[in-house]
Amino acid sequence: MTARAPAVRQRPSPETRLPAGPFFATAEQRVALARERFFEEGVRPSGLVPELVIQSWTRCVGARRRPNEHVTFSPITKSRVAGALARNRQLLDAAKDDLSQLDAALAGTACKALLTSNDGVIVHATPTAIGEGRLMPIMARVGNDLAESNVGTGAPGVSARTGEVCVVSGAEHFFSGFNVMYCAAAPIRDTRGEIAGVLDLSSEEEQFRFDAAAMVRLYATTIENRLLRAQSREHLLLRFQSSPGLLHTPLEGLAAIDGSGRVCWVNGAGTRLLAGARAGGPSPTVEQTFGIDLESLLSLAHGARVQSHRVPGGLGMWLEAQPPEKDGHRGATALAFASPVATPAFSEPDGATATTPVGGDTRSEGEALTLVDSHRRMIDSTLLECGGNVSRAARQLGVSRGLIYRRLRERRTEDA
Repeated sequence: MTARAPAVRQRPSPETRLPAGPFFATAEQRVALARERFFEEGVRPSGLVPELVIQSWTRCVGARRRPNEHVTFSPITKSRVAGALARNRQLLDAAKDDLSQLDAALAGTACKALLTSNDGVIVHATPTAIGEGRLMPIMARVGNDLAESNVGTGAPGVSARTGEVCVVSGAEHFFSGFNVMYCAAAPIRDTRGEIAGVLDLSSEEEQFRFDAAAMVRLYATTIENRLLRAQSREHLLLRFQSSPGLLHTPLEGLAAIDGSGRVCWVNGAGTRLLAGARAGGPSPTVEQTFGIDLESLLSLAHGARVQSHRVPGGLGMWLEAQPPEKDGHRGATALAFASPVATPAFSEPDGATATTPVGGDTRSEGEALTLVDSHRRMIDSTLLECGGNVSRAARQLGVSRGLIYRRLRERRTEDA
C-alpha cells in the first residue's frame, strides 16, 4: 500500500481547472489532476504523469518535504566553486567541445544547458540567448545544488538518482515554486559504470519546441564516450557497430582491453549490441566477447583499418582497434599496453544506457595469449621480414630502435 501523502490544498488555476468528465484536454489538466490525487487524496496518479515523477514525489514526501515550501540555495563562495570545478575537471574537459556545440544549437531558443556533478552541483551553464525569466538567473549558477534532496523533483536530480533520461515539465516539479520550469536530463557514466555527471536542458515559462529528451541523450552519450576514452588512455580501444558508417558517432560501441586481453568495460551502445554475445562470466576475454584473438586484434590496430567480423552471438560487426595513447595520441603503431587492473563488477539495470565495466580476471597463468606475447611476436615477425635490419623494422612498426634492441636482448635471455 502507498503511504498517504500530507494534504496540501492547491486548487488549479482557471486555465488548468479540471473538466467534469473523465477526459482531459491538456497536459496541464492531467498534471493538476495528478497533484490533486497524490497530495490531497493520497492516491498514486499512475498514467497521468511519468513514473519517474511519481517515484520522486514519493521520495520527497517520505523526506517530509511539502510542495508549498520555499526553496533557497546556499551562498555560492569562490572556494565552493573552485572545489566543484577541480573535482570535476576530467568531466569538464570531456564535455567542453560538446557544450560549445550545444550552446550554438540552442542559440535560437529559450533553453540553457547545465552540466552537474554526480552530486547535483552545477559545474557549467551555457548562456541563454532568449529571456531567462525570474527564476533561471537565480537557479542556473555554477555552484548551485540541483540534487533532488535540495530542489525536489527536477530532471537533473531525478536523472542522477535513477540513472535514466528524465523529463519534468511545469507542475510536475514537486515544489510549486518551480512550476514555471521545463527540463530534460540524461546521465553521464564513467568506466566503473557510476554516474559521473548529468547533462540538463532547462527552459523557463516556455515548453520545449523540439524533442529535448532525444537531444540531451545524444549529447550526454557523446560526452560519456569522450570521458570513457579519456579514462582509458592506457588501454586498447575497440570501436564496433553493425554498420561502418556508425563508427565515430554517438551510436558506436566502445570497449577497453587491458594488457592481459581482458575486457575492462563496454559502453551502453556496445552492451546492447553484445547482449547475446557476452561470455566468460564476470571477466570475459576479448576472444570470448568478440570472437577475435589478441594477435589479430593487435594486427588490426597496427594496420589502422576497419574490419568486418561476426561476434559469438552471430551479429556481423565492423571493428576498428586503436592502441593506447603514446605522447597524448592513440598512434596506430603504439605497442605498450596497460597491465590488468581490478575493476568492480557492475550490473546494468533494464533499459539503462550504462557503461558496463568487467572485473576480476580469473584465468590461470598461461591460459590465453596475452597482448605482451602478441607484441613480441609482431616484433619478431617484422624483424624476420626485414632480414634482421633493426632500423627498417623500427620504421615499419613506427617505434624506436631501442624497443627493437630490448626485444633482441630478451630473446638472447630466453635462448640462454
